[in-house]
Amino acid sequence: MNILIEGIDILTGDPKTEYIGNAHIGIKDDKIEFIAAASEMPVDFKADRVISGRNRIAMPGLVNAHTHCAMTIMRNAADDLPLHKWLFEKIFPIEVRLTDEDVYWGTRLGAAEMIKSGTVAIADMYLHMDAAAKGILDTGLKVNLSVSPLEFHSEDGELKVRDLFDDCRRYFHEWNGREDGRIKVYIEVHSTYLFDLASLKRSSELAGDLGTGIHIHLLETGKERKESFYKYGKSPVDICVETGIFDVPVIGAHLVHVSEDDISLLKKYGVSAAHNPTSNLKLGSGISPVKQMLDAGVNVALGTDGAASNNNLDMFEEMHLAALIHKGVGYDPERVTARQAFRMATANGAKAVGFGADSGIIRAGMKADLILLDMDKPHLCPVNDPYSAIAYSAQSSDVDTVIVDGNILMEKRELKTIDEERVMYEVNRISQKLLNA
Repeated sequence: MNILIEGIDILTGDPKTEYIGNAHIGIKDDKIEFIAAASEMPVDFKADRVISGRNRIAMPGLVNAHTHCAMTIMRNAADDLPLHKWLFEKIFPIEVRLTDEDVYWGTRLGAAEMIKSGTVAIADMYLHMDAAAKGILDTGLKVNLSVSPLEFHSEDGELKVRDLFDDCRRYFHEWNGREDGRIKVYIEVHSTYLFDLASLKRSSELAGDLGTGIHIHLLETGKERKESFYKYGKSPVDICVETGIFDVPVIGAHLVHVSEDDISLLKKYGVSAAHNPTSNLKLGSGISPVKQMLDAGVNVALGTDGAASNNNLDMFEEMHLAALIHKGVGYDPERVTARQAFRMATANGAKAVGFGADSGIIRAGMKADLILLDMDKPHLCPVNDPYSAIAYSAQSSDVDTVIVDGNILMEKRELKTIDEERVMYEVNRISQKLLNA
């Protein structure tokens, strides 16, 4: 389908041309065909759909570089707790009772929430990942699905582990590359504190054999760092290097308690950091040294984490918070600028989750992964600096239209690929069943 977006202001996210005013965007099939003034539009371009850009801004779609989609089921159910107590005493006991149906509907709710808040691509790691894949498949989102070779659950206070390495291979071959490449599969390594050294090594070898990457929770808490030094005499980052985890593309989620040496290794091995400011604050985990990582040249993206520890999947909130908290803790208003936060939520995120070669900026030849914001709102008037408007003033409810691979997933706030009412009904039913058991 050919789509023409007429007379719209564009935040390209491209450092070479950051802003283009009053332009036409031509989309052919899944790619941006041209960006041009009305007088310079190709005469042979015939649009099947025309969208007015009046009072709108186009920008690259947001990328959620670390989430657990189906944890929407546990939203508002386990709050005001530190990470390890939250995880082992509240979350694991619920997760052991999850079914494929639960994860399917929880994933669809997460997808609905993220599309409505302007997200076009995600990195999702969770349980029952076949059900997660089925839940996300027809939503139109780009998704990096991480499947774990080990399954953990808490039973009568004891941690149980199940080996799923063979199933990971089956899952990869079944789902990777589906939907014209919209679906990617990585290997999930929960953490260096749940995976022993042998399992870490096996996981890195598995990812290498499959030619894929790894998604890992890394240095989320001070406790994790202290216990690693107590057990191994070194940082979890050093352990990742020694076990080969960093020999493949890696999404490192959180990276709160990192040293200068850790940051140097992240840069050396090309690890992408997924900064989760809301979740880290809510769980009392700390604040990631994002400025130091950016200064060192580490690719820093943004994530929401799961709705059980956030408690939403709103990337505008993450961008806004990322642009604020580092200024406060560093007593420096120039730390993490509006443009840096914007890039973290868009191009850096696309790179982190494996779609960066042709997504994350608005430019002819790139994939048509973009969103339109309604700027005709009191809280956005006057716009003045559009990047500041997005980072500091915009809200997820300002997102009017979402386009991924040239497909319209939402228009005028109406979801096109998900039955929102049905999804909310099913998740309410499932949540009551799980939490009242």
